[in-house]
Amino acid sequence: MGTRFSTFVIQWVNFITLLISLGVLGFGTFLATRHGDCEKFFTTPVLVIGAFIFVISLIGFIGALKDIALLLWIYLLIMFLLLAALAGFTIFAFVITSNGAGHSVSGQGFKDYKLEDYSGWLQERLNNRKNWKHLKSCLVKTKNCNNLIKEYPTLKEYEHAELTPVESGCCRPPSECGYHAKNASYYDLSFQPLSSNKDCRLYKNIPTVKCFNCDSCKAGV
Repeated sequence: MGTRFSTFVIQWVNFITLLISLGVLGFGTFLATRHGDCEKFFTTPVLVIGAFIFVISLIGFIGALKDIALLLWIYLLIMFLLLAALAGFTIFAFVITSNGAGHSVSGQGFKDYKLEDYSGWLQERLNNRKNWKHLKSCLVKTKNCNNLIKEYPTLKEYEHAELTPVESGCCRPPSECGYHAKNASYYDLSFQPLSSNKDCRLYKNIPTVKCFNCDSCKAGV
């Protein structure tokens, strides 16, 4: 009874994940028809993940449906390796980002983010021009920066807002620049910055530019 129930559960769980994988593959195919840098960046990972889920689910489903022990053992082995890989990735992600919690800004609700706080490996990946071109394209398309003025219509609300790392790093110049905010989407750039940080000169009030080329944006991501 116990064995039958287990195979029954495996059968239906994998039938559901099979359907999900078809949806993922369909979404990946849709992305492949788009021409933007953002869509191109995610097309291959989405298709690979969809195909991987499909193959695993198919093995588990057929093994449970036909009661084929070999397929069930292969399925369990793949699941074990997948869980081990996820655990390893979690530890790896924690190690390379452990120092990137952000720096509190006096009198402000948000934080400043610095790329040098992260590991050299991660800095190298984010500084790769091709990688950042795709990521920046996605960030601009989300229009997070444009929505800040709607979320925080007054300057006081904006100054005490708890911005996300992306909003803080990509939508505003670093605090050390000394630029004064006029509202949530506009800073006074009429004077020389107080810091030599290159991000101070890279920031523009233009919606499609903002601080998307800044190291602070890469750190916020």
